[in-house]
Order: sequence, then C-alpha cells, then structure tokens
Amino acid sequence: MRTFCGRANPSTGALDWVEEEEYDFHQEIARSCYADMLHDHDRNQKYYEGIRSAVSRVKARGQKVVVLDIGTGTGLLSMMAATAGADVCYAVEVFRPMAEAAQSIVEKNGFSDRIKIINKHSTDVTVGPDGDMQEKANILITELFDTELIGEGALPSYEHAHQNLVQEGCEAVPHRASVFAQLVESELLWSWSQLQPLEVDGSLLAAPPAVARCAGAHSVCDIQLSQVDPRSFTPLGPVLSMFSVDFSRAVSSSFQSHSSQFAARSRGRAQVVLSWWDLDMDPAGSIVCSMAPSWTYPEPKTAPWRDHWMQSVYFLPAESSVNEGDQLRLTVCHDDYSLWFSLQPLSQQIPQTEAPPPRPSCTCQAHLVWTRPRFGELNDRRRTESYVNALKSVFSLENSRMSRQVIEQVLEANSMKGGVELLEIRPDQLTSNDLGGQQISVLVGEPYFSTSLLPWHSLFFWFCRSALSGLLRPDASILPGSASLHMVAVEFQDLWRIRAPCGTCEGFDVTPMDEMVQKSLDFRESREAEPHPLWEYPCRALTRSESVMTFDFTQSVPQQPISSQGSLPFIRAGRCHGVALWMEYHLTDDITVSAGLTGPISEQGDCVWSRHRKQGVYFLRTPVESSGDGRSAVSYSFTFEPSLGDIKMDFNVTSQ
Repeated sequence: MRTFCGRANPSTGALDWVEEEEYDFHQEIARSCYADMLHDHDRNQKYYEGIRSAVSRVKARGQKVVVLDIGTGTGLLSMMAATAGADVCYAVEVFRPMAEAAQSIVEKNGFSDRIKIINKHSTDVTVGPDGDMQEKANILITELFDTELIGEGALPSYEHAHQNLVQEGCEAVPHRASVFAQLVESELLWSWSQLQPLEVDGSLLAAPPAVARCAGAHSVCDIQLSQVDPRSFTPLGPVLSMFSVDFSRAVSSSFQSHSSQFAARSRGRAQVVLSWWDLDMDPAGSIVCSMAPSWTYPEPKTAPWRDHWMQSVYFLPAESSVNEGDQLRLTVCHDDYSLWFSLQPLSQQIPQTEAPPPRPSCTCQAHLVWTRPRFGELNDRRRTESYVNALKSVFSLENSRMSRQVIEQVLEANSMKGGVELLEIRPDQLTSNDLGGQQISVLVGEPYFSTSLLPWHSLFFWFCRSALSGLLRPDASILPGSASLHMVAVEFQDLWRIRAPCGTCEGFDVTPMDEMVQKSLDFRESREAEPHPLWEYPCRALTRSESVMTFDFTQSVPQQPISSQGSLPFIRAGRCHGVALWMEYHLTDDITVSAGLTGPISEQGDCVWSRHRKQGVYFLRTPVESSGDGRSAVSYSFTFEPSLGDIKMDFNVTSQ
C-alpha cells in the first residue's frame, strides 16, 4: 500500500510529505491505545458486568439475544457477550488491520459461529436477508468514547444506530454517560491559555490587547488531571452534574446546552473548568466506570489508571471575579463532536430568545500559532529570566507570517515595534541587503519550532545558524551556544501499559493483537523514540542522568555524522521499561535551560519534568529487572545524521 506520510524534517524545520511503499498504518498501530485499553482491568470488568446484566434482562423477556458491537477493536466485548449467552453478535470495526486481528482473535477463542466481524463504518452497515446483519439488534454495545466523551463521533454513531440498526427499547452497554464539571481558579492552568504580564528588569511587558480579549481556541485540553497537584488550583464551586446521555434511547447529535446553578464556595477568579465523565453500565447505575481524577477518591492510590480516557480542562472565554456566596450559572454546550463552557451570574437574566453562548474561537491568531504548553513556557518567569541577558539582537527572523503577526502585536503593545525589525524570510534566503549591509553580532534563539515532535527536532536552530554563517561577524555571540542530549533509564509507574503485550485479557486469548502491534513496532519507522509529556506519567530513574551528545552551535553543522557510545550502570533496583531523552540548551557557561528534568533526581529516583516540552521515550522491547548493584547497565549508541537532521539510536542491557 502506497501512503503519503508526514515526517518532521529538523534540517528544514518543515513537515515533509513522503510516499511510503509499505507503510500500511504501522505507525498508527504501533502508537495506538489498544494495549492500554486491554490492560484497563477496571474498564473491562465494568463492561463485562454490564454485558452480563443486559443479556440476562433480554433473556428474562424470552427474546433471542442479538448484539451489535460498534467499534469492536479486538472483539473483546463481543466475546464477553457471547460468553454471557448472546445468540449472535455483529462486531463492527472500520480499521481494516484491527478488523483482521479481531477475526483472528474470535477464531482463536472459538466464537466464529456466533460473532461476525464487519469491516465497515457503522453508518454503512445494512440490515436484512442480504445485509450485513440479518436482523436488528436488541443489545447495543459500544466503546466510542474519548477523553471529551463525544470527540470520536459517539453521538452521530448512536443516532444512526438507533434509527437503523437496533430495535426500539433496546438494552445498551453502557446504559448512560454523565458529564461532571468543577469551576476553579488556577494560575498554573490559566497560564496555558493566556499571556500573562511579565516583569523584566523593572519593566512590565503586557500582552497585546487582541490576545488579552481573545476567547482562545475551543479545543479541549486533555491531560492526566491526577498529576495536577490540588494545591495548584482553588475550587470555586462544587463538582456539578452537567448533563447525561441515555444510550438505550434515541440519541441526537444536534446542538444542545445544559446549565447548573450553584453558590460560589470561595472568593477568586473564575478561569478554568475541570471536567470528566462516568459510565453507568446498567439502568440502575450500580455498575459505574468513573474517569474522575485520583484526588476525588478517599484513597487516591485506588483510582484506576488509564491513558485512553483522561480528564478535560476547559478555559473560560474570559476570567471573572467571584465572591463567596455568589449565585452562578455554569453552562455547557455541545455539538456532535465537542464541548465548551461559559459562566454567568445568576442575577443576569437570560432572555429565552437569546442565543446560547457561542463556541470560543481564536481571533488573535496566538492560539493558532502556539500550543498550550507553549503558552505555559512563555509565561514561565524563571525561564524568561534565563533569556533576559540574551535579548539584545537587532534583527529578529520569523518565517511564519502568522507567527510574525502575533509577535508584532506583542511589540506594539509594549511600544517596542520600532526597536525590533521582523523579517518574514527563511534564514537560508537572508541576504546582507536585508540587514542594511550590516553583519550579525548577536544571534539568539530559544529554540522552539512548531514542527518539532521529538526533543532533538529543535536542532533546526543549528541549521538556521549554519545558513547564516556568511552574515555573522567573526566575534558574533550565539545564544544558546550549545545544546546537549540527555538520557536516563526509567521505571514507569503506569505508562509501560501502553506498550506491554496483553496475552490474555479477562480470560480471552488476544495474542493476535500483540503480534500485530509487535509487527508494527518492528517496522523501520516505528522503532524510534516517541514523544510524551513525562510530567503526566510518574517514573523512577534507575540510572543517573547523563549527557550523551553535545552540539556546538558556535560552529556550523558538520557534514559528517556525529556518533556517541557508552553505558549507564543501574544504581537502583526496579524494572526498566525504557529510556527518557531530552535536550538542554546552554545559554552561557553557567546558564542552562532544560526541556527535561527541572531538578535533581531524588535519592529514591523520583523525577520532576518540565511541563512545557514533551520528552522522548524509547521503550525496551522487553522490560529488564535491575538489582541496582551496578553489575548491569544500559548501553547506548547515538548517531546524528546531518543530512536528515535526525538522531538514530539503539539501546541494550548488558551484564558484567
């Protein structure tokens, strides 16, 4: 299969589209969440209980049990239904490689006579003597949810299924979903949405008015909310039940809005809404699968971990002050794929004819140019202090027109537009005429590039510096002067689940899926490190951290590859799941900005990671047990390929 695939090109800072002859979705399979879902015992157990209950209710009515399983994946839920006594299951899966794996799993477990795999989108499934389904189903089983509940098109799929594929009054597993929300004040979270005023050498740099007035991007911010310290936000109200969807009845994908009223519990600035949802697997609500963050549990450590469903952070269009006791109305709106929130004082009477709050949209362009972690990075005072002494360049390059327009707004808001000239041009196209015949005496970069996926992709700065070599003065200062790639071998608390083979899940053999994922991981483009925000995924360091490669920005990119080999002995006992990788930028001999570890590793191996950048993670094919006595080590080999702008790497565990 010939497929066009996007590839980040660090040497050009662009996203290249290349045609892969045998790509065949290997990257999607290798980076999928199938393993995470199968390792989610809480989810699996609750689904199994709900399915048994639904089959029992249909049998109690003396009816033949016909199941429709939309988005079957491995076929796990259909096998649960067949084991519970279903007469026939129609399992729909649109992704062809997954449908083929499901067919193998169903055959391997002996359910071919009762489970039919249908490789179609559910909206294309037909019913009738010559159709995909012989008859309409009386049990509807689905797992169509994402962190936002409806972002994967659950509502349109349910709507179509009730109109065309299931009987009226059917049972549904899950039976109901309920969305919860809590209004909070949080300087940390709000810094991911809005530029904050910044004090530099006694002067206050303000955000442009257009950015300050902007409602921001409407897309959800999905994170592991359990890793956000409750001390970093102040609840301004209780946890509210915003709305529920009954999946056993006709479902509408049209626009809807729901409101909840409450009294403010404390004084503060209303900025952010934290949200999650629960699934009731049965009509009585006695079987509940909850996405609530761990700090809502009496015993936080008992909260189930999952990465395929996390929690949501929504930023209000504008912050507002509230006082304790204020009567407030929180409104959530949704269309067929997304949610958004707004807040009004209860004293503000809303006419029945008034339109509901519109979906937030970015009008300042900043929210289209910068990601939420990037906003957090720009608002990081400590990071900014590291760069203050380096911001003395006369010229500034920005080859993205939209980025240039946002930067111009910042300069104008602070009466600095005449002091900085923005050149909308690529570094390799810059000439002496663009600089007024002058040479560059100071070259400053962060480096940050929107196309960077892995930490070392920001080495594009090095390629930019090399393109400008002919315009630099012999004594030009380059900031940062160098960068270094760092690594540490780690034991993950939970993230290992997304790559671990499952083998048997709830008593069913799912090894064909393990084999499919491993085949994709063996594909040449899937043996690389992958990006993860490690502040969301606790881990322990089993080795010391070490700089494994250095890149000298005062010199041009060399023509020949740079290689580095070595080993790191295990100094702590544990199970090594892989290696964490990150970049550090050296502004001067004594000023370094880290995009990885932000402090020393604790004696127990605990790590604190930057929230602003994703780190690279290279998972070992098989986890390795370490006794921590230094007798075994992780050996490494790195090669920087200048022609590709990328780094190839390999790791092995060796013993003395």
